Amino acid sequence: MMKKMILTAMTASMIAACNTEKKPADDGLVFDASVKTQAELTMPDGAVIKYDAYEKLYYVKNVEDSTYQYMNIYVPEGATEQSPIFLREYVGGYMAAEARQPQAEDATGRALQEGYVVVIPGVRGRNSVQGDVYTGRAPKGLLDLKAAIRYLRRFDKEIPGNTERIITDGTSAGGAMSALLGATGNSKEYGELLKAMGAADERDDIFCAVCFCPITDLEHADMAYEWLYGETDSRRADAKSKRALTKELAAKFHAYQASLGLKKADGTLLTADNYLDYIKTLIIQSAQEAKDAGADIPDSIGFTFSNEAGGQAPINGGVGMPVGGGHTMGMAASRKSVGEYVTDVDMKKYLNYIVSTQPLKSVPAFDSYNVDGAAASGENGEFGDAQGSNVNFTEWAAAKAGTAITDDIRQNAYLLNPMNFIGTDKAKVAPHWYIRHGARDRDTAFPIPVNLALKLQNSGKDVNFKLPWNRPHSGDYALDELFQWIRDIME
Repeated sequence: MMKKMILTAMTASMIAACNTEKKPADDGLVFDASVKTQAELTMPDGAVIKYDAYEKLYYVKNVEDSTYQYMNIYVPEGATEQSPIFLREYVGGYMAAEARQPQAEDATGRALQEGYVVVIPGVRGRNSVQGDVYTGRAPKGLLDLKAAIRYLRRFDKEIPGNTERIITDGTSAGGAMSALLGATGNSKEYGELLKAMGAADERDDIFCAVCFCPITDLEHADMAYEWLYGETDSRRADAKSKRALTKELAAKFHAYQASLGLKKADGTLLTADNYLDYIKTLIIQSAQEAKDAGADIPDSIGFTFSNEAGGQAPINGGVGMPVGGGHTMGMAASRKSVGEYVTDVDMKKYLNYIVSTQPLKSVPAFDSYNVDGAAASGENGEFGDAQGSNVNFTEWAAAKAGTAITDDIRQNAYLLNPMNFIGTDKAKVAPHWYIRHGARDRDTAFPIPVNLALKLQNSGKDVNFKLPWNRPHSGDYALDELFQWIRDIME
């Protein structure tokens, strides 16, 4: 009798344990697989992609802004639990972005065509407002994206796609958001903020971050900008007061760069003193790849060439520098029996060429509010208060404007910088990175994306980085190259 009672108790205990395991968390989040529509997308090559659409899925319990805080999920025919998940957000200028539908011309359509589950979340931003309250100032946009990833894991069994193969993609400020998602996975620094939103109690790390022209490292972006462009003809024509600001910021870049301790592929430190030569190698590689593909590059913008036959392109003219995972910062040039090689570039001429295609931002370029009478930038709005006021977010600019940085602003700027997390034990950093910044993109200075790529590389991550030739500020280009790389890292 005693044996029977023990077995009965054990059975009851096992049933209770199973019921507890299967019971969904009482978090107020909902996903109903039966609520869907069927649609199709015609691609540029004429292919028709059929998919199921699950739309307007609120990814937090405590929805503060119903215009943005939901996501759309698109599952192509044939997708399985092992299909990669491609999350494309459309953040630009740190402004709000509504959830969209897949587009044939960008990476969302291509991802569907590849058989990936496509996720497009809405995201609050500096301009999102409910009544008189701005709901999306930093770090709210990043929190929304983290909550969307947690939602995917919360309903992993119900939604097709592999949550261990989440790829994020964004451009400009969206590129910064993608970098942040890759750099801050599962960080406790965001935990209480996400809990207050009613986000799922799940992980938010990702597998791969695709970052096109990321506008990031905002606390140091003004220094890098003036260091790189401070001696261009455009800057030298500035008023005396502006020239003083340029020189002061450029000088501060030296200490910042030294503090990073970044190493080039040969093990030497990358400092402000040798940085311009390093950028030169990347620009030469970019031009060489374009020349190999048939581009006509004029020598009037600073390049010199060699027609020497039968040799390998010069070391600075296309030989890639290896990084983690066998990918390269730059692209190796192919051998030619006869050809023209890029041997050098006059960086003064080249930087003036960039400036001639699009005017430089004012001084300072990012934290400009009330500095020497300058108007606020979009970044000042990103760190503004809930009543819509702009603020300074760097100590230097605040001092120039005669104000002070609050602890909240300082913390928000910290939370919105991936450089603060890479190479630390504060977060799970994505293992794979695809970073592109156009070779004539002047929206931020080259050291910002280069430092991001090198810090990741120095931390042992797989980084595929390039400055694509003559490319302005833009994203979702060279999709054949991008998706071939994604296929490679999935193997």
